[in-house]
Amino acid sequence: MESFSESYKAAGVDITAGYKSVELMKKHVARTRIPGVVSGIGGFGGLFAPDFKGMEEPVLISGTDGVGTKIKLAFLLDQHNTIGIDAVAMCVNDVICCGAKPLFFLDYIAIGKNIPEKVASIVEGIAEGCVQSGCALIGGETAEHPGMMPEDEYDVAGFCVGLADKPKMIDGSKLKAGDVLLGLRSSGVHSNGFSLVRKIFDINETTVHNTYPELDKPLGEALLTPTKIYVKPVLALMEQVEVKAVSHITGGGFYENIPRMLTEGLSAKIDKAAIPVLPVFTLMQRVGNISEHDMFNTFNMGVGMVIAVAKEEADKALAVLQENGEDAVVLGEVIEGVEGVVFA
Repeated sequence: MESFSESYKAAGVDITAGYKSVELMKKHVARTRIPGVVSGIGGFGGLFAPDFKGMEEPVLISGTDGVGTKIKLAFLLDQHNTIGIDAVAMCVNDVICCGAKPLFFLDYIAIGKNIPEKVASIVEGIAEGCVQSGCALIGGETAEHPGMMPEDEYDVAGFCVGLADKPKMIDGSKLKAGDVLLGLRSSGVHSNGFSLVRKIFDINETTVHNTYPELDKPLGEALLTPTKIYVKPVLALMEQVEVKAVSHITGGGFYENIPRMLTEGLSAKIDKAAIPVLPVFTLMQRVGNISEHDMFNTFNMGVGMVIAVAKEEADKALAVLQENGEDAVVLGEVIEGVEGVVFA
């Protein structure tokens, strides 16, 4: 007998729509399959067999996150196939800070009404994020929540698990004064600070289509640009250069995130002129009349990741990153001090 509940549907949950969602998303999930995947989607758990060969002390490192109120932009523009990239990025960019290679990802989508095509579009983005980071999408959950949220809204979150060899993990213990700080450019606002972004521009059905001289596309489209995923270039860099510390610049901006990569007695001296500030941040500061301190304490300002290497390896690191598609810049250096971040 086919699975169907008239009573459950009357209460607002259509389980057959859930089955259709799974069928539509299978082609996207298939793109993410890598060695180690044991099971397909649809079971009660996602199975993965990690390869520990050549490792002295394997360590599993996990990260979890969502996309915050950026998701409002996806609703307003009715564009749902990129927000999943953000969900993956916020997790994998965190675990790479430890030097871990992401292995697999699981998502959770809570939705007011399960429209299979919309769910499949969200998963398309999640799968794309997994492909960009070289990990597998091995499971997830779509939960229909009638009465909890409007029918046309949803939220998406997830988590990833990565693998590192403990002796090779990045923990900042080798940092010293004189080490060079490299900045990897961001693609835009990424997935942080959107409550302030929405306030600055009074984001609604009309304002998302506004144009500004600073932007090469309408406002909403520019803001919805997916978070950049740094996994592959950072892993490539680790193979050729000793990476001493890494910081993912998320909510809290420079002031909160860079100190997390530093060890006791060390500070980061940043050359403000070296920061490749994106036009969207200049625009936000102007329109919102936001102080420079608050900008650097909320947004990535054009730098999505900061990496510390020895001074003598800085040029090689820049070259390796360039070979792997990252036009990195020298942001500053590690100095003795307790201020956290100082700007020169």
